[in-house]
Amino acid sequence: MDFTSFVPPASVMAAYSLACFILFATPGPDMSLFLSRTMAGGREAGIASMLGASLGTLIHTVLAAVGLSALIAASPTAFLVIKIVGALYLAWLALDAIRNGSALNVRNEGAREISFMRVFWLGVMVNLSNPKVVLFFVTFLPQFVSAADPFAARKLAFLGLYFIVFSIPLGILMILGAERVVTGLKRRPQIMRIIDYLFAGIFGAFAVKILLTEGR
Repeated sequence: MDFTSFVPPASVMAAYSLACFILFATPGPDMSLFLSRTMAGGREAGIASMLGASLGTLIHTVLAAVGLSALIAASPTAFLVIKIVGALYLAWLALDAIRNGSALNVRNEGAREISFMRVFWLGVMVNLSNPKVVLFFVTFLPQFVSAADPFAARKLAFLGLYFIVFSIPLGILMILGAERVVTGLKRRPQIMRIIDYLFAGIFGAFAVKILLTEGR
């Protein structure tokens, strides 16, 4: 099997991995869900919510990869437009991270027993009901694939699956240290601001690079 048919070059994977890490580390609805479920129902509940959100992300990425692959086949020009719009969206996310900061909302509900499957499906629904997730992946994945690549469809699917595989171990580590994570972030809000600026710097740089490259 020729791995180059679905695995992007090492330089692209390095940039994508960095983007995935910054995206994971930026507090938002998914992180709030994982941490709140862990604080309320223990580590099992936290892992259940994370696995549910991962299934939701899988559905989003598969749909995005299939839709983008069809777009490439139908119109490479339209795919280029998506990339440019995506770059502008990433630039807006970078600006928004600096202006408004991260969203971490972990409510103290007290410890109680929670059904694994109930929390799992809660994770799925929270992820699927967030329109920003599909918008992000539709604009994010194309930045690492060229419309001229004959294996673009395979690489889009690989990148989507890679994000999930990359995030799960990090999610488990976060859940295992949930109490410390919540306490640390609440006591030191400057940590979240540092993450905001990292997010803004990385995604702002991606946006500038894409606009300069595709605009020529």
